[in-house]
Amino acid sequence: MDKYSFLNAAHTAYFADLYDQYLKNPDSVEPSWRAFFQGYDFGSESYNMEGESSEVVSTQMPEHVQKEFQVIKLIEGYRNRGHLFTKTNPVRDRRQYEPTLDLVNFGLSQSDLDEAFSAGEIIGIGKQSLREIIRHLESIYCDSIGVEYMYIRKPEEIQWIQKKLNVNDNQPNFSSEEKKHILRKLNEAVSFESFLHTKYVGQKRFSLEGNESLIPALDALIEDAARHGVKEFVMGMAHRGRLSTLTNIFGKSAKDIFSEFDGKDYEQKVFDGDVKYHLGWTSNRETEGGLKINLSIAPNPSHLETVGAVVEGIVRAKQDDKYSDNPSQVLPIIVHGDAAIAGQGLVYEVVQMAQLDGYKTNGTIHIVVNNQIGFTTNYLDARSSTYCTDVGKVTLSPVLHVNADDVEAVVHAMAFALHFRMKFKRDVFIDLLGYRKYGHNEGDEPRFTQPKLYKAIAKHRNPRDIYAEKLMEEGIIGDDYVAQLEKQYKDKLEENLEDSRKIDKTVITPFMEDEWADYNSVIEDKMLQSIDTTYPKEGLAKITKVISNLPEDKKFIRKIERLVQSRQKMFDEDKLDWAMAEHLAYGTLLQEGFNVRFSGQDVERGTFSHRHAVVKVEDSEEEILLLNQISDKQGEFVIYNSLLSEYGVVGFDYGYAMASPNTLVIWEAQFGDFSNGAQIMLDQYISAAEDKWKLQNGLVMLLPHGYEGQGAEHSSGRMERYLQLCAKDNMFVMDCTTPANMYHLLRKQMKGQFRKPLIVFTPKSLLRHPLVVSSVDEFANGSFQMVIDDNAVKADKVKTLVFVTGKFYYDLLEQREALEKEDVALVRVEQLFPVPEKQIRAAIAKYKNADDHVWAQEEPRNMGAYSHMLMNLDEAKIFRVASRRPYGAPAAGSSVRSKKRHQEVIDYVFDKSKNNQR
Repeated sequence: MDKYSFLNAAHTAYFADLYDQYLKNPDSVEPSWRAFFQGYDFGSESYNMEGESSEVVSTQMPEHVQKEFQVIKLIEGYRNRGHLFTKTNPVRDRRQYEPTLDLVNFGLSQSDLDEAFSAGEIIGIGKQSLREIIRHLESIYCDSIGVEYMYIRKPEEIQWIQKKLNVNDNQPNFSSEEKKHILRKLNEAVSFESFLHTKYVGQKRFSLEGNESLIPALDALIEDAARHGVKEFVMGMAHRGRLSTLTNIFGKSAKDIFSEFDGKDYEQKVFDGDVKYHLGWTSNRETEGGLKINLSIAPNPSHLETVGAVVEGIVRAKQDDKYSDNPSQVLPIIVHGDAAIAGQGLVYEVVQMAQLDGYKTNGTIHIVVNNQIGFTTNYLDARSSTYCTDVGKVTLSPVLHVNADDVEAVVHAMAFALHFRMKFKRDVFIDLLGYRKYGHNEGDEPRFTQPKLYKAIAKHRNPRDIYAEKLMEEGIIGDDYVAQLEKQYKDKLEENLEDSRKIDKTVITPFMEDEWADYNSVIEDKMLQSIDTTYPKEGLAKITKVISNLPEDKKFIRKIERLVQSRQKMFDEDKLDWAMAEHLAYGTLLQEGFNVRFSGQDVERGTFSHRHAVVKVEDSEEEILLLNQISDKQGEFVIYNSLLSEYGVVGFDYGYAMASPNTLVIWEAQFGDFSNGAQIMLDQYISAAEDKWKLQNGLVMLLPHGYEGQGAEHSSGRMERYLQLCAKDNMFVMDCTTPANMYHLLRKQMKGQFRKPLIVFTPKSLLRHPLVVSSVDEFANGSFQMVIDDNAVKADKVKTLVFVTGKFYYDLLEQREALEKEDVALVRVEQLFPVPEKQIRAAIAKYKNADDHVWAQEEPRNMGAYSHMLMNLDEAKIFRVASRRPYGAPAAGSSVRSKKRHQEVIDYVFDKSKNNQR
């Protein structure tokens, strides 16, 4: 008997569906069927010695069953490769890909077109002719929308996507009123750009022309999301199309934008501002359906993609602070350029955060405004991948490629993206394939580098006119409908332009003003004022007791038990170390109602194994956070080991601090110099955001720093780079030497009514140095000291006054004791910026008999704090400088050489005849 004869009696629709399930997820079908399908696949894909396909399976299997399988393979072909054969490029032909979706590639022929196949049920159309099945597949997968999703590994997501695509063959189905609304938003996009092009000839505006369908797409996304319960939207986007988005989506007055175009000065003197297409905006508006929503577009620099990490941090902060029961109520939207998303490594870092506990935001909608060009670089030179969005496959996110000229398809794709995000809480990518009407900016000549492309663009109609013609053909609008829309919109713009020219100054509205209502922007003199950071001893004792006792019913490794118990011993013996400074700072702030978020590489334990903020149960690895067990009404303490990223994580945590001023947000580098991986964040946001965009931010950066013979990459936190960025009132830079000062510094960061970035160069060897301890009273009743005087010497006997910072103080102290020198004072400068001039001058005055003033640093002369002091303190010009010689690398790789250089500096501090610079 024929071993496949049982198939003659089977209902073909049943095994067609079964085979479809098998192709999606082999483990989902019964084992015997799985074995059968595996055998079929093997037979159909094997080849004989002459290279011809084997006929073994096909000759034994009933022909109608064999063809059903082949039709299913065809359907799978469209699902997997249909996106390669779409009509998604509005201005040039697509590249050719092999193999195609021709029937012959699936063992089918023209003669099969009118035969009915049960495989049609897989795409929701029932038993249909092959011709009809192909028509549906072309409509679903090869029209104006190309969908990539078959790499997703969760069958329920694939099934959801396929069911969604099968509805109306993945074609839009809007009512006449909805179509008119889409046209209205499209007209706003087109008319806004043409108005600016006329009124501000040659000015940079980075127009959206060629991708105007972004505006109706964003409008539809926000309206639909609000109906799905989204309350807040946070968007990050670069310059292209930003002005149109601000006006036509976020509701920023065109009058304000015109003021910015006119280049007027700003109302505030202590504010430098930024170009108009970098500014942020926050607005509360009502949707067409009457729902109240909050919209924020984050300020961004010209450094493409940087804002993406910041947006994710802002969103996570809002979710944690206001929507912890349903985080999906805050929706991040990131708008990319095609060259940037493919070329900037930060995108990969941000994408990798998407499902991590410390960074996830329940799914981001990524939209690529695809111009098919980056400045002057063709897309074939801009990436090796097929698509600019291929980074989305890292997290197995669905990607939709859409023809930007087909505005209904764009809006339809946006609805798909939103519904997927709300259902599965995962990222989605929309590749909006359009073009750029002008050069990179409006004064640029694109025909120099893309003459053929721009010849085609010059003849191409804008998407509004294309859509208007379609609606006229459908009888939805009349011939003069668009002209009336354009006139009404431009008349309003003209009124705004006239009003703007009656105003002399430009007023910049603060970003996220509501979150910052209780905080004031301050200048340098306020930063230098003392802040009360005292805390009762009894309270410190209570916190210590909690963080010194692990749950008795759980088993921990003995070493960690002893370490945790030692916290109580330190408190009782009145010798608190650096780790206790951190724990008690966090604990007291939590008790006062603040939250603490700590993030970075290996921060839970600490790179140098000093923190142990998270303790693991030995058998189960259950995580215990003792700082969350202090009291019922305390704030929340969270700490996350980050992915191995600096740029992305610093950007995220900066964004978090931007949206949550009531949270102490800390990022710690594994070693201080690793922060240079986030240099763009330092230059564009941390040091400059308040000056450019009126943004306060309290992010704390802990940068392990100190010369201990570990080589060039583990010695310096690159102090000089941060100090070079310091100006007026933009940030704090510290290099603390005692646990008490670190404790008060962290508390001071939250107790003031303003926020500034805080850069702290933290110790490594000092974490366990016997002299680096503080008393309980210093914690309870002390305060942060910008300068720490030398109380071990008599002022009138001092001949040499040494100013020093950080760990180097203890090296000098050891040498002074060894030499039994009583005429050398070691004064520690704990705050490097703002420079505590008053306290430094007071020290100089106190040691009036000193005729030798020294600036001592362990860093090379061209690094460290010397050049900073020279620029910011007049007295530094007469300092004798003790440092390493100038070097290109921060430290020597040889520990012997490193110790020799270190000792030379120490020797010169105490004996001016031993000048190591000669």
